[in-house]
Amino acid sequence: MNPMSIRSRRVEVEASYDAIQDYYERQGWTDGLPVVPATEDLVRKMLQPYGQDPATSLGVVQPRNAEVTLEKVAINAVMAGCRPEYFPVVVAAVKAALQPDFNIAGVQATTGGAAPVVIVNGPLAQELEINGDSGCFGPGYRSNASIGRALRLFVRNVAGLIPGEMDKATLALPARYTFCFAENEARSPWEPLHVEMGLDPSASMVTLMGVRGMYTIMESTSPTGIQVLRTLVGSLRTIGVSNYYQTGTGAQLALVLCPEHAQEIHASGLTKQDVREYVFQNARMPLKRLEGIAHYGNRNWPRWIDESDPDAMIPIVGSADDVLVVVAGGDGRHSAWLAGWGVTRRTTQEVELPE
Repeated sequence: MNPMSIRSRRVEVEASYDAIQDYYERQGWTDGLPVVPATEDLVRKMLQPYGQDPATSLGVVQPRNAEVTLEKVAINAVMAGCRPEYFPVVVAAVKAALQPDFNIAGVQATTGGAAPVVIVNGPLAQELEINGDSGCFGPGYRSNASIGRALRLFVRNVAGLIPGEMDKATLALPARYTFCFAENEARSPWEPLHVEMGLDPSASMVTLMGVRGMYTIMESTSPTGIQVLRTLVGSLRTIGVSNYYQTGTGAQLALVLCPEHAQEIHASGLTKQDVREYVFQNARMPLKRLEGIAHYGNRNWPRWIDESDPDAMIPIVGSADDVLVVVAGGDGRHSAWLAGWGVTRRTTQEVELPE
């Protein structure tokens, strides 16, 4: 690699742990946790396996209107604690965030405080030990923790979405530190998400979604898949959920099924598309239960909803395709749904590996 290809500004800091961490904190470059110092040597190591010019532009990110280069992404990946082999996944996540549908400035600046969740599919998930089994939403795996954190540091340091400044989240989420997991393809009764999206089984893919929260549901009593679905969907019918007011702007949700629930639903003869349709048709509440509360003043509903009818049933999403179905986690019969935010759409990006 040409030594002149690293273009970032150099700074001199006292060679002590405390001095380095204090400097990063004063500059506003951290998420509040200690970071790995982005030395020139470590940035080079992060970039080298990827095999492209560090000055390669991935696009422009809002709201700072900053050019996104591989080098800038690598710096934040180093700070997050990524290994160099994780870098292609981080780049794919950043590319997904730069897609117009994700609307990175809107979803990360809003008072709603949505967090980007990175879902990884394909052989690379297993190769990099990205956890999709027991405890996949929690700590314990460097790949999950550092890949999700690298994206959030990018959002802060390159996009300029800093809490209290451009980031206006009322509460935010702990998931804004990091949120990355893999689909548990080995225990899913259906084809994995990347194959469902048209990629070859040998390919790997990142799915990015802006979520407002995680809601876990336990169903350990119902013996059939359709009854499991009834329980899961029953938890979706509750007031105060912003999705019900944002179907017109594209609110989405993810249904994360544990392997046991997925197997039971599959055994009932249901496909992923059947699950999506079931959620769309049954996760509905009457207008009279939503009127005059929560996000009603900013409601944006499709034209087919008759607002003059108090008994009109309002769906939690605008179409079945707005429901993402993913199998993840381990045993225990706990599933979850992730509420999307109405100004963002999930995006996907194939992971490009160096030749």
